[in-house]
Amino acid sequence: MAVVGDLVTDVLALASGPLWTDSDTPARIRLTGGGAGANTAAWLAELGAAVTFVCAVGDDDTGRARTSELRSVDVAALTTAEPTGTVVVLVRPDGGRSMLPDRGANDRLTAEHVTSALAACTPAHVHVSGYTLLGAGSRAAGLAALAWAYERGIECSASLASAAPLVATGAAAVREWLTRTDVVLANHDEALVVTGESDPSRAASSLAEGRFAAIVTLGSQGALWADRDGVVRRVAQPAAVVDTTGAGDAFTAGLLAAILRKVSGAEALDAGSAAAARCVSHPGARPSR
Repeated sequence: MAVVGDLVTDVLALASGPLWTDSDTPARIRLTGGGAGANTAAWLAELGAAVTFVCAVGDDDTGRARTSELRSVDVAALTTAEPTGTVVVLVRPDGGRSMLPDRGANDRLTAEHVTSALAACTPAHVHVSGYTLLGAGSRAAGLAALAWAYERGIECSASLASAAPLVATGAAAVREWLTRTDVVLANHDEALVVTGESDPSRAASSLAEGRFAAIVTLGSQGALWADRDGVVRRVAQPAAVVDTTGAGDAFTAGLLAAILRKVSGAEALDAGSAAAARCVSHPGARPSR
């Protein structure tokens, strides 16, 4: 399997309470590996999948550290003059979080590098992180990955990444980019933005039109799987929430690993939920060691 996406350093700030504007809020701060694409690849490897991760990093110590820590992943990184990306993650006591991203080298990923890396690993499935499609500099690379898979009859999927950049980009453009995907993954807000629907079930059905399946995650309320046979809903697996950073990436990995095993939609949702429950139970977006 191949994942095309972003690789960053997460500056994770676990706030002790509500943020005091223009003042101090005590926090526990950690530096960890992050990036939706890298997180998904790491969780896929943790779940036993053979995975190649295609990305871009800076020619810096940070980039070398971020790639070397993905020990069970075959990393095909394009090295650029732009610094490796960084995301500041502000985590509230309730587990919710806000992100301040600096995409850095991620926006220098090229279509040529992506297609060359995919040709070298000949994957059975290609997954493209939505951030790659939404980033103006990396968009051509993300679209090239989807086109490469489509032209070869290889199953491909994409996640929608984040509601705010989806709004800024425009739903019509995003829907057009997704026409060559077999599987689309979105959370509640992303699905409503892209489809214009007000109900997540209808949004899932809309996203599923013309493809194998669409999945809409609903946080603690579970997730929806939509295909030509209708919509299946599964409840979320219980978990003690420490940090929700990367939960969607872990869910994506669990679900995709299950799809590769040719299980039912309900079983795939359960597998995604189990991975997400593991992720939120500890700080950081990657599998704990």
